[in-house]
Amino acid sequence: MGMPVKQGDTIKVHYTGRFEDGVIFDSSVGGEPLEFTLGSHEVIPGFEKAAEGMNIGESKTISIEPEHAYGSYNENLVVDMPKEYFPEDIEPEVGMRLIIVDNSGEELPVVVSEIQNESVRLDANHPLAGKTLVFDIELVDIL
Repeated sequence: MGMPVKQGDTIKVHYTGRFEDGVIFDSSVGGEPLEFTLGSHEVIPGFEKAAEGMNIGESKTISIEPEHAYGSYNENLVVDMPKEYFPEDIEPEVGMRLIIVDNSGEELPVVVSEIQNESVRLDANHPLAGKTLVFDIELVDIL
């Protein structure tokens, strides 16, 4: 048996991520495993913490609260933009993903969450913000 995973290790895992209602939002199963280094913040903190101490071939299921995943849902990240600000060649639709540039020139990915008469509601929250995520993790390899 090898050593369990520790901070600084680069590992490969297979995972399936789902919401508490069982709907799967992401999975590596059937494809390439996810490779990341513990302590490098390449994955959400709760996922990294769950992998620590695992042995090759081991599987576990974990539930990650929003504060250890993509954060709480922030109402301040929702803005109503007047329709006249939209480029003429874009017809906004609910669910459409756009990149807006803020005053400091930072690019911000947003999703159109609602269309009103005169304005379009844009939501800059991560799509998984405010959600508890359930992951099945299998440690495939320690590199």
